[in-house]
Amino acid sequence: MQPLAMNNPPKRVTDLIELKQRGEKITCRTDFEILPVDFSHGANPFQAYIFLCCYTGTIDGKEFTFRKCYSRGCPHNLCPHVSQAVMIANRYLQRDYRRLEECGIDIERRMFTLEDMIVKFNGYHEAHGPTLTIHDYINIAKEGNDVSVDITIEYVPAVEHFAHFENKQTFLMVDFTVTTLGRSGRYERCLACYPTGEEKEERRIAIGVANERLRLLYQEFDDASIIYKKCFFE
Repeated sequence: MQPLAMNNPPKRVTDLIELKQRGEKITCRTDFEILPVDFSHGANPFQAYIFLCCYTGTIDGKEFTFRKCYSRGCPHNLCPHVSQAVMIANRYLQRDYRRLEECGIDIERRMFTLEDMIVKFNGYHEAHGPTLTIHDYINIAKEGNDVSVDITIEYVPAVEHFAHFENKQTFLMVDFTVTTLGRSGRYERCLACYPTGEEKEERRIAIGVANERLRLLYQEFDDASIIYKKCFFE
């Protein structure tokens, strides 16, 4: 089977949906990676785990593959807690499964698991309350509540640790600080990544993917009358 020959191979779940709607025959499966990653974040380098889903399959018999980062977690306050990250990743994964199924793409609903860490941190939720995603806040706004969001975007260099090698990546991260119902909450998303050092082509592609994801999210903000200021990667 030959690699997919097209000018713009799919980089997002949305791309697969659009191809299916145009009549392409698509098969799709998922594989997961939960990787320890060293992040270089200004004066505060730290290690976290990233929850990656690798989408692979065929489009009219030609292979495609792309990765999507669903969350990042660490056992300290520099990013969402690991046990939060597992739930956030699975909630967004379920949302993507539903979107794929609704357009007619068959896919097995497999989920992220991190059982040893869930057991280790099983008291965290009782101490810190429920985990909210950005779409929970959108629903709060749709119910008629005032919601405002401060948005910060940044490029975060990191090193992914695989079993026998390391991989330098730059992550395009978005930090949302949400104020509603008398409280503020912080939520972050990784919208794309590219190999560090391959600035000319891969960076441009990653920026395009991240900004398209932001545009879709901003449309949802507008539909829910959320107060915010648009920011894009450049």
